[in-house]
This record gives sequence, C-alpha cells and structure tokens, in this order.
Amino acid sequence: MFGETKMKNKFLNTKLIQRSISGLSQLFLGIGGYLYTNLVLAADPASNDPTLGKVASTITSSFGQLAKLITAGAYMAGIGFCMASMLKFKAHKDNPTQIPIGTPIALLFIGAALIFLPNIFKIAGYTVFGGTSGAGGVSGTTGLPGEGS
Repeated sequence: MFGETKMKNKFLNTKLIQRSISGLSQLFLGIGGYLYTNLVLAADPASNDPTLGKVASTITSSFGQLAKLITAGAYMAGIGFCMASMLKFKAHKDNPTQIPIGTPIALLFIGAALIFLPNIFKIAGYTVFGGTSGAGGVSGTTGLPGEGS
C-alpha cells in the first residue's frame, strides 16, 4: 500500500511538471509570435501608412540575422559532434566490442561537415546567384567570424 501511493505521487508530480512546462512553452510561443508580428508589421515612424513594400523590406531585413543564427548553430553543433567523436574513440579504445569504430568516424565526419557548412552555403550562393548580391541576396552568411557580411 505504501509503495503504491509513492508511485502514484511520482506519476502525479511528473504529469504536473509536464503540464506546467507545456503551458509555459505555449505562453512563450504566443508572446514570441505576437512580438515578431509587431516587428514585421512595424511601419516607418516617419509615416503612419504601412505599405506592402515596407512590410516586405522588414521581413527581408530579418533574413540576415536568421542566416547568422544558422551559421552559429552549425559551428556549435559541429564542435559538439567532434567532441562526441573524441569521447566515442576513447570508448572504442576501452571496449572495442561494445562501440564499433564506425560510430566515432561517422560523428567526426558529421562534425566536420557542420563546421564547413557555412562556407559551402557561401560558395553555393555565389554559384547559383553570381558574385554580386542582388535584390534577393542574403547578407550575413559569413564563412569565418570577422570575415565580413
């Protein structure tokens, strides 16, 4: 009897935590969506007339920041995968029957690909769209930090 109530309390506490995390995440998503739409639909302070061109200009100006976010995420994930591959190499050295050698090698290749992903985007962008950025060009995809936009 005592063990059952203890298990029941753990179950209730887990469900309560899950519901509260779900509610908080929905609240943050709602607030974020509201603030983002206010940012996108914000008109020029000089004129009170929001036009489609101003909305499009505001949206395209945020693409550069999104590209920088993807670039930073690729670098961080690449470094993480490389560190994980080092740990897996160590685990393979300690117990070769448990960890196959393909796992750390795959992690190392994935990490290297993620580290070089921003450079590949830059080269592919020059290949597809030419050397100059036109009206639809996205600035912000830097190969290395400090290289320029």
